[in-house]
Amino acid sequence: MTLTSVAVLVPEGTAPFEFGLIYEVFGVDRTDEGVPRFDFRVCGRRPGEPITFGSGMRLEVPFGLDAAVDVDLLAMPAFPMDTELPTDMQQALRLAHDNGATVLSVCSGAFGLGAAGLLDERPCTTHWRYADELAARYPRARIDRDVLFVDDGDLITSAGTAAGIDACLHLVRRELGSAVATTIARRMVVPPQRDGGQRQFIDLPIPECTGDSLEPVLSYLIQNLAAEHTVSELARRATMSERTFARRFVAETGSTPAKWLALQRLHHARHLLEETDLGVEQVAARTGFGTAAQLRHHFTRAIGVPPVAYRRSFTAKTG
Repeated sequence: MTLTSVAVLVPEGTAPFEFGLIYEVFGVDRTDEGVPRFDFRVCGRRPGEPITFGSGMRLEVPFGLDAAVDVDLLAMPAFPMDTELPTDMQQALRLAHDNGATVLSVCSGAFGLGAAGLLDERPCTTHWRYADELAARYPRARIDRDVLFVDDGDLITSAGTAAGIDACLHLVRRELGSAVATTIARRMVVPPQRDGGQRQFIDLPIPECTGDSLEPVLSYLIQNLAAEHTVSELARRATMSERTFARRFVAETGSTPAKWLALQRLHHARHLLEETDLGVEQVAARTGFGTAAQLRHHFTRAIGVPPVAYRRSFTAKTG
C-alpha cells in the first residue's frame, strides 16, 4: 500500500489522548526532518460543527465522512463503549476498507471495527480490560489478549492507550521504513519499538479463598514463598488427607496448590522488581524460583517479557 493520506473518525465522546497520538504520528508536519507529509483529515458526521471531545471539551470537525472513504489509512480512536458507533460511520469504515484502505483502531476503537463487521474471522486485539466484552459482542473476532497490537495486513488493532503509538509507528515502519519511524519516535520521545505485550501491564489474577478453613495454610504459604512445599506437607498442616486437601483447595481458591503458589510467587517477584534493587538471582531466591534461569522462564511465560526488561519499564527508582 501507499501511505500518503490518513483520515481519523471522531464520533461523539472520542478520547482525546487516543485521537492525539494518531495526530502526533500522522498529522504533525515533520518534512524538515525528512518525514513525508501526510494528507491528514479529521472526519465527522457534521463537518464544521463541534463534537463532544472527551470530558467537557469540544472539537470542531473540518471534514465529513465522504473524506474518509478514499484514503490510504482510516483510523478509529477510542470512544465510549456504552455507545454504538453511528451507522453512517460504520458504513464509512466498510467503504474505506472496500476501497483498499488499511483500517487501524486504538483501544476501544476496536468496537467500532466490530460494529462495521471488519473483525469477523480476523485476528485482533483491544485493551485487556475490554477483551471479554469485545469477544461477547463480536464472537467471530479472533482476539489476542496478550499483544500490544495485531497487524493483519489491511487491519491493524492495538491495545490500550499508548499501544496505539506502537501500532502507528509499526505501520509507518512497515510502509515507509525504519528511518522514518525512528525519526517520528525520536520527536515523540518514545521507543521506536517496545518489547513484550499486554501481559506485562495486567494485574495477575491471584485466586482468593472463599472460605476460612484454609486461611492459616494460605497465610503460611505467603509468608514462606521461598521454601519448597509439597501437597503432603500442606495437607498435614491443614490436618486433612492429601486427597481431601487438594479437593478443598480447588473448591476454596479456584486453583490447584501448585498454580496458586506460582501466581503468588510471580506477584511477589513483580513487587521486588518494581520496588527494590535486588538482583534477579536474589529475587529468584526470595520468591521460591531458586535460580535466575527458572525465574526468567516462568516470568517470561506468564508476563511476556523477562524480569530485566520488566524492571526497566516498571521500576519505581528514578535515580
